[in-house]
Amino acid sequence: DTSLTEVNSFSPSVPISPSSMINQYKFEDGPELRDLFITVDDPESHITAIETFITYRVVTKTTRGEFDSSEYEVRRRYQDFLWLKSKLEEAHPTLIIPPLPEKFIIKGMVERFSDEFIETRRKALHKFLNRIADHPTLTFNEDFKIFLTAQAWELSSHKKQGPGLLSRMGQTVRAVASSVRGAVKNRPEMFTEMNNYMETFSQKINLLDKIAHRIYKEERDYFNEMKEYGPIHTLWSASEEDIADPLKGLASCIERCCRATERRMAGLSEHLLPILHEYVLYSEILMGVLKRRDQIQGELDSRVDALANKKTEKDLLSEEIGKLEDKVERANNALKADWDRWKQNMQWDMRSTFTNVAENNLRYYEE
Repeated sequence: DTSLTEVNSFSPSVPISPSSMINQYKFEDGPELRDLFITVDDPESHITAIETFITYRVVTKTTRGEFDSSEYEVRRRYQDFLWLKSKLEEAHPTLIIPPLPEKFIIKGMVERFSDEFIETRRKALHKFLNRIADHPTLTFNEDFKIFLTAQAWELSSHKKQGPGLLSRMGQTVRAVASSVRGAVKNRPEMFTEMNNYMETFSQKINLLDKIAHRIYKEERDYFNEMKEYGPIHTLWSASEEDIADPLKGLASCIERCCRATERRMAGLSEHLLPILHEYVLYSEILMGVLKRRDQIQGELDSRVDALANKKTEKDLLSEEIGKLEDKVERANNALKADWDRWKQNMQWDMRSTFTNVAENNLRYYEE
């Protein structure tokens, strides 16, 4: 209860309502009509002399004029998705790139290459690409288009090309980062507020993620114990004629409780746990984006300081400062717009997820 109360500090509160009220709860309208549809499905295992890996079919349907065809079908492996994410980060250092599922899973949760693991990853990769497709800027990224349309050999050839201008700019930002220490002098107040918000958000979403996993584990342990009691009461009824019917009735009741508990566990694993973990990853991404914005600001501040201390090269430094001021303004504007969009999506996801959990719990207790 405490954790659900805390989450209200970063998302609008959901009114406490009976079942009929929750079922009538309405969310904001969905995104506008789309012109790009992506599906990730049909995982295949590949075994070579040096590695075993999974590829996924990526099907794209579009009405956009910049595509040569209206439909594409390609196969991609996890490292291709990683490449796409890194290219998007290089090209758009202050946009919020959607998270990918981690390369290595938590030990003890599911085995690598098990059906459960592959399906969980497939869903996450599907969401990753569709988050990009729905983004007003990322959706038109050239590397994203190549990822969706190029055959395997074409993508491999494209990945071997040297870094372009945007990539070199990203490297410059990272180089400057090593020389920037402490708080940025001229950071606008709104970005300080964003940073404080994300620190609090990160703490709370990580707490909720841990609590949700603990609840799921306790629910699973309870289910595993309970499902043993039905057969025990059925066997018991065979040796106790006087109370055979009540014992059979109890066994049947336990069986129904097991089915209801199993459905509730499925709801947690399919809806609550993935969303919470996705926003744990988002919190890390947002902190990285804010650092990159500060690094661009730090690059400008260092040039301004150099201009104040140098009597020569003033014209050259002034020109460079003008370009950096434009770069900072573009970075700030990109992050401002993406921040508002991300917060709106996050709040919608949280309300939708916790309302879904509430509805599942109501059905469970009714059953």
